[in-house]
Amino acid sequence: MTALSVRNLAKTFTMHLRDGVILPVVENVNFEVQPGECVVLGGPSGAGKSSILKMVYGNYGVDAGAIVIQHHGEAVDLATADPRTVLTLRRDSIGYVSQFLRTVPRVSALDVVAEPLVIRGVDKAEAQARAKELLARLNLPERLWSLPPATFSGGEQQRVNIARGFITDHPVLLLDEPTASLDATNRSVVVAMIAEKKADGVALLGIFHDEDVRVQVADRIVDVTEFAPKVAA
Repeated sequence: MTALSVRNLAKTFTMHLRDGVILPVVENVNFEVQPGECVVLGGPSGAGKSSILKMVYGNYGVDAGAIVIQHHGEAVDLATADPRTVLTLRRDSIGYVSQFLRTVPRVSALDVVAEPLVIRGVDKAEAQARAKELLARLNLPERLWSLPPATFSGGEQQRVNIARGFITDHPVLLLDEPTASLDATNRSVVVAMIAEKKADGVALLGIFHDEDVRVQVADRIVDVTEFAPKVAA
C-alpha cells in the first residue's frame, strides 16, 4: 500500500507587493513514496523542492491536486483536509524534520525532543529516556540537555531538531536538509538513522544538498525541474 501519493499538484504565489503578480512555482507534480523507501527531491535551488515538501506537510496551501496519506488505514487527502485533520495527521501519520529549529524560550532541549511522544500519550519519563538516547547518539553534550536550544550553535540546534523528528514512529517522515549543518561524524549517524527508518517500513521524502548523503540514502530521485510551469508562447 502506497504511504504517500502526490497527484497533479500545482502551486503559485501571489506577490502582493508587486501589484498582485502571480508567480507560478510548480505544476503537474506527480510521485509516490512506498513504505521503506526514501525518495529524494532533486533539482537546482529555486526549482520548488522546499515548496513541495511544505505542501506535503500542510504548511503551504495548494492550488490544485491531491496529497494522499495513509492515516489509520484510510486514505486522507491532506490538500483538502480541515485544520483539525491536518493536526491529527501530523500527530499520528506524518513527521517533519525542518532545516531550522523553532526554539521555544525556557524549554530544555530534552523536553523539546521528548514533546512529540508526550503529545501522543507516552509517559513523560519514558519519552525523556528515549530523547536522551537520541541526543547521545547524535553526540549532543549532556551538559546541554537541560538548557534551552535558543543559544546553541546551528549544528547543535539541528541535532535537537533531528532527534525530535526521529523520536516518533510516524509512517511518513519528511526531511528538509537534515544534515546541512552537521559534521561528517554526525552526518554518518543520520544516514544510519534513515536506514533504520527504512528498515522499519517508514516512507521518507527528503531534500539533501549534500551529494554524498543523497547517494547513500536515496532509493529514487524525483527531478523537480520536470514540474516547472510551462511558459505560454
